[in-house]
Amino acid sequence: MPNHSPLSNDSIAPSSPETERQHDGRRQRLVRSVKGPIQFLGFWVAITLPFVHVPLLVHGLDEPGVTAAFLGLVAVNLLALYTGHGYNRP
Repeated sequence: MPNHSPLSNDSIAPSSPETERQHDGRRQRLVRSVKGPIQFLGFWVAITLPFVHVPLLVHGLDEPGVTAAFLGLVAVNLLALYTGHGYNRP
C-alpha cells in the first residue's frame, strides 16, 4: 500500500556514507582545534591553583565557608589536572 501523503518530505535527504565522513572530518577538526587550548588552560590552572590553597590553609579550615572554598578549589584542581595532563606531548 503506497503512502500518498499530501505533504512532501523532499527536504530531508537520505544520509550517504560520504556525507557522514564529511561530518566526522569536521568533528575531528573541531576537536583538534579545541583540544590544545583546553589542555593548555588545564595544565596551567593545575600548576598555579595550589598557590591559592596556601592562604586558605594558613587561615585555617575552621569556618564552613573557608572549608567549602578549599574543597571546591581541590575539585577544580583535580579537574584541571585531568584536562591538562596531555599538554605539550607529541
